[in-house]
Amino acid sequence: MAGDRIAGRGDELDALGSFLTDIRSGSGRALVLRGEPGAGKSTLLRYAAAHAAPARVLTATGAEPESGMAFAALHQLLRPVVGLADALPDAQRDAVRAALGLAEPAAAQDRFLVSAGVLSLLTEAAATDGLLCVVDDFQWVDQASADALLFAARRFDGDGVGLLIGTRDVAAARQALRALPARDLGGVDAEGAREVLAARAGITPEPTVVELVTTATGGNPLALHEAAGLLTAEQLTGRAPLPDPLPVGHGVAGIYGEQIARLPEDTRTALLAAALAGRGDPRLIRAAATRLGADPDALYAAEAAGIVDLLSAEVRFRHPLIRAAVHAGATPAARRAAHRHLAALLEEADDRDRAARHRAEAATGPDEDVAAALAAAGERARARGGYADAAHTLARAAELTPDPGSKARRLKDTAAAAWLGGHPGRAQTALAAARDLAREPVLLAELAQIGGRFELSSGNAAEALRAFLAAAERAAAHTTETDGSHEQGDAATRRVVLALLADAAEAAAAIGDTEAAVRIGRQAVDLTGPTGSPLVPADAFLRDVLMGMGALYEGETRRGVPLLRRALAGLPDDGHDGRDGGDGHDGGDGENAAARLLWAAAAASLLGESDAAARYGARAGRVARVSGMVGTLPVVLENAATAERMNSGFALSAALSEEGLALARETGLDNSVAAHLANLAVCAAVRGREDDCRAYAHEALAIAIPHRLGLRAGVASYALGLLDLGLGRFDRAHERLTALTSAGPGAGHPVVVWGSTADRVEAAVAAGDLAAARAATDFLGRWSADAASPRSRALLARCEALAADDGDAIALLRQALDLLGEDDDQDATTYDRARTALLLGERLRRDRRTGDARSHLRQAAEAFHRMGAGPWERRARGELRAAGETTGAARPAALETLTAQELRIARLVAEGVSNRDVAARLFLSPRTVEYHLYKVYPKLGITSRAELARLLR
Repeated sequence: MAGDRIAGRGDELDALGSFLTDIRSGSGRALVLRGEPGAGKSTLLRYAAAHAAPARVLTATGAEPESGMAFAALHQLLRPVVGLADALPDAQRDAVRAALGLAEPAAAQDRFLVSAGVLSLLTEAAATDGLLCVVDDFQWVDQASADALLFAARRFDGDGVGLLIGTRDVAAARQALRALPARDLGGVDAEGAREVLAARAGITPEPTVVELVTTATGGNPLALHEAAGLLTAEQLTGRAPLPDPLPVGHGVAGIYGEQIARLPEDTRTALLAAALAGRGDPRLIRAAATRLGADPDALYAAEAAGIVDLLSAEVRFRHPLIRAAVHAGATPAARRAAHRHLAALLEEADDRDRAARHRAEAATGPDEDVAAALAAAGERARARGGYADAAHTLARAAELTPDPGSKARRLKDTAAAAWLGGHPGRAQTALAAARDLAREPVLLAELAQIGGRFELSSGNAAEALRAFLAAAERAAAHTTETDGSHEQGDAATRRVVLALLADAAEAAAAIGDTEAAVRIGRQAVDLTGPTGSPLVPADAFLRDVLMGMGALYEGETRRGVPLLRRALAGLPDDGHDGRDGGDGHDGGDGENAAARLLWAAAAASLLGESDAAARYGARAGRVARVSGMVGTLPVVLENAATAERMNSGFALSAALSEEGLALARETGLDNSVAAHLANLAVCAAVRGREDDCRAYAHEALAIAIPHRLGLRAGVASYALGLLDLGLGRFDRAHERLTALTSAGPGAGHPVVVWGSTADRVEAAVAAGDLAAARAATDFLGRWSADAASPRSRALLARCEALAADDGDAIALLRQALDLLGEDDDQDATTYDRARTALLLGERLRRDRRTGDARSHLRQAAEAFHRMGAGPWERRARGELRAAGETTGAARPAALETLTAQELRIARLVAEGVSNRDVAARLFLSPRTVEYHLYKVYPKLGITSRAELARLLR
């Protein structure tokens, strides 16, 4: 950058110049400037802001007193552009407004939804000439703001948004910012130090003096600046000896402490009010100084001493070290008094959250009124999506709570908020403390449920199952002991028992433990409404599913099938998912609606209806995206990705799993990581990407086996078997797929055994083991005996054809194709139809009916090509050549040219979804969607949405 100069920082200025040039040209960039206090971070940030034109500049500075207030820094940063929120998708707009305190949240917000809204708002602000966001003192930025900004920074892509961060080099900030490029600011060299000293003192220092002072300060620019003000002209020019020791021996903070100590008492009191107030509000600070008995005009003396800048809208400390020195120099009693008066003033202004924090700082011991106010502030932060900051506030409320039972409940809430905020260690600590205090049965059950959820998300699923079942049994025993005496409490306990049983069923499903599923179903039978009253519809649905699943695993199909059918019949149609009051159950909120759809998918799987299971899973994904589910989106994306794979959408399935994998890793959901890796392995197997398949599968198994995740381990192992089958390694495929049938709980899963049956039959026949093929076909017949869908019957017919004599095979394969033709969603059956057509074509060719064979083989080859199923396409084209048809080299499948993000966007646009709604579903900004579409159209050789829809159909 030409023009004014910062001593000793030429390389940094060049880097900032390139950074700003990229933003003006439309690129998205992020950069962290990291260094010790006084290294010059703030100076460089101000320099960048001053030279950003014509790009717009937004600024925020972390303040230690507000480091626990959710979205405090974001409020500073976005205040000038909040009016642009109307251009955002509705869900993002509402989430951002609620986060910034401009509206009440309609429900508990997912932090990803808030973050997506921040990303959209920043891209809107960058629309004309680009945008530079400057965030200083990041080490004190509240967690909610930090999460949102870093989420956005990882997704800047052609938006012309730059995020420039200044932070001290502390462990927490280094960890949080590890994914962003950074520059470490060390001390300046002797030449830079000479420039700093000369600029401050107005004279040229003697080289030996420069060397000594540089060594004493470590080249820290702020320390050099302060030292120059403490040395005389004679000392700087070498005409008088330097003091021994140099006056920077206690550091810059020590120098500031001495300066403050020399100020008048009234000035120190007013400065204390300013240091504790947080936002620098002049009216609040002056009023607090007055109540503390000080003259508020005494701040002018601090300004004259270079301690603060008195701006029209803000009292700003010249450096954070000065604020720290003011705080350190005050007595504890003085600090408590200042907090007490600040709290009273903020209560008068109806700023409840900040008032509660000051009241807490003024407290000298447990106080229920103070704790209750602080807990309410924590709940408001949680409702806005600021989970980590809510956890911090709730933990402090628990500390101040005198009653052990109330303290345990607040610790429970702390644990839940910390978990959702991505702090599992803090969550476990709070949970352990709550367990030590809890005595009430319902609370004990709730604590056990939270602990089990933690374990199921990231730990050993078998341990989670044990915890859920034990808690359910204890709670159920309490219900029996108190039956009829306290109807309302009894109903609450029964709901807790049902929730624990549902969580236990989820854990059993993850493990593949059918005996546990039977046990859970039996326990669910005993759950009725209080004094015989019916359960609410949502509870009745869940109870039917649990009882039906248990009955089927127990072999009681006559009891289990009607229960599952009744549950599925009570679900709303596709048009009401996630709309309040529109689901016919208990309020219709998106989280509950999505959870019911996931249970419906599990029920359909047990009925042998993979197509229905896929539909329910896909619907759950749609509901989760538009409703802002709390902390569970990666888990829902597992099911949505699986649904797309089961519906022939391998490229989109992989794209969804890549998104889910990134989110799961960001939130520390290790078991969801395993799920997405396993699904990616299957998608890679179908597409013949051997190295990718093996890498995904082995990484998934490395998590799934020790965590007892039989479902994920089974899917990963299935992927390796499917890879061998597609590549023609039939003996190896037969061995791998057969091994799935003997893998016990924690290593395999009954649903995977069922889902892989058709591949197992094909591998067995190709390997020459007809007896194994017939046994597998018989198994599939028993499993799908109650299935009503054409696809399920078609799959059975295909397996029967492979295991049958040649005379019957062709008729059965034609029957399978006819059944697949009856499916309402022909796109969803593309893969099954192609596999069946390939087998039929092969049989016809062996019967020398080459003309008939060619049409089926051609259809199969074309379908495999569209899906990117390379190994299967090569097999079909090889059969075509053997049938006498010359086939040219296949062109690359169009969808293979798209990135995962482009594919997700293209698929939704092809379905008729607007750019605005695509942004809402994918946690992007509308402008990012437009940017990607501009790249998608040329890649696919199209120019319109209509062409895109035709292509993807």
